[in-house]
Amino acid sequence: MNIDQLLEQQREYFRSGATLPVEFRISMLKKLYKTIKKYEYEIVEALNNDLGKSDYESYLCEIGLTLSEISYLLKHIKRFVKEKTVWTSLGQFAARSYKKSVPYGNVLIMSPWNYPFLLTMEPLVDALAAGNTAIVKPSAYSSSTSEMIKTIIMECFDEKYVAVVTGGRKENSELLDKKFDFVFFTGSLEVGKEVLRHTAETLTPAVLELGGKSPCIVDDTAKISLAAKRIIFGKFINCGQTCVAPDYILCHQSVKDELIKEMKKQIQLQFGDDPLMNPDYGKIINEKHYERLCGLIDHHKVVHGGRCHKDTLQIEPTVMNNITWDDAVMKEEIFGPLLPVLTYNSLDDVICDLQHRSKPLALYLFTENHGVIKEVTNRCQYGGGCINDVVTHVAASNLPFGGVGESGMGYYHGKAGFDTFSHTKSILDKKTWIDLPMRYQPYNRGLFEKIVHFFLK
Repeated sequence: MNIDQLLEQQREYFRSGATLPVEFRISMLKKLYKTIKKYEYEIVEALNNDLGKSDYESYLCEIGLTLSEISYLLKHIKRFVKEKTVWTSLGQFAARSYKKSVPYGNVLIMSPWNYPFLLTMEPLVDALAAGNTAIVKPSAYSSSTSEMIKTIIMECFDEKYVAVVTGGRKENSELLDKKFDFVFFTGSLEVGKEVLRHTAETLTPAVLELGGKSPCIVDDTAKISLAAKRIIFGKFINCGQTCVAPDYILCHQSVKDELIKEMKKQIQLQFGDDPLMNPDYGKIINEKHYERLCGLIDHHKVVHGGRCHKDTLQIEPTVMNNITWDDAVMKEEIFGPLLPVLTYNSLDDVICDLQHRSKPLALYLFTENHGVIKEVTNRCQYGGGCINDVVTHVAASNLPFGGVGESGMGYYHGKAGFDTFSHTKSILDKKTWIDLPMRYQPYNRGLFEKIVHFFLK
């Protein structure tokens, strides 16, 4: 079936009203949950083929979070779909004012290769909970996982409800040329711009989940050993191919040596003496990205790691010291296992510098100073983040996830995801048992003035 036929089938199915009953949405989410559980082993195997992910990391960062999102929505969906009555002013007497969440219709979900299962299925779960039909376009780079996603969705759903389109740039371009009711894209800044150009042509609402250089600030009050432990975990999970990974460290000059020492220690503790031989340490997605990352390594500034293995597309967890904004590694989002360390002396200088740079998807701050927390969270603009941790905010269903400025627009997860894939109608239900005459001609100015005086006295 070609894309035009698929789209028309889904439009007709949505117009039939079949996706609207909350009982239908619940049954579909339960079916998806059960099917994911059924294919858990195969999903792990696919993620290992594409990215070298271990079974533990595959469940922790992809399968488990997807199942958690389904569970959250199953628990709360009946409350989310209810009409919300709001206050009605006396000027609208007698009436009821309320808000009603309705699905957009047919949505397109385009997902990336770095967390190919999670970042396809999680927005799909939100879209289905909101009552939409969906066409899913997973990444061609993570082909094994894309095929696994297709298997699951084809077993779960009829194509007129949810369908998968696989392929590369040709298919992406063909889909973006079509008219959808909503587009949800996760990926790079450059492709995000292209998506927005296409959706602008048809005035289609879109959410863009992008990325950027997410800073990690470590001040002189931080608990350095704990900071190092958490930074190393968040930076090198999935070999650094994480949109919210700490891209670089801004460390107070006075604690830099201690932090580097502790990070080197943590790399050894978490990944072993030879990370490239660790079966739980993954690989770079393809040769193109591997070569790009190798080109960002300045071996004169490497203080830990730096080894690359082209046959397995692996790069050691690598820490680089004495980095400046002029180094190649600071000119673009890294998206790999390279961790540059920059230093500062004045927090005001750090904040001022960040205010003049592109707004990142995440910001992380390690400090025991509540004044510093207030300054950074108030004055710096970024999508979201953590205090004294990294990455883990993305696992909280109650926290909306999304970027700002160059790192994206819109958000999802939990209630925010349901809202993103819904249009909120504002409805005034005017009663017919009374009809106040003041608004009709001929106008009675004397009566109007008395009413105004009554309400203002």
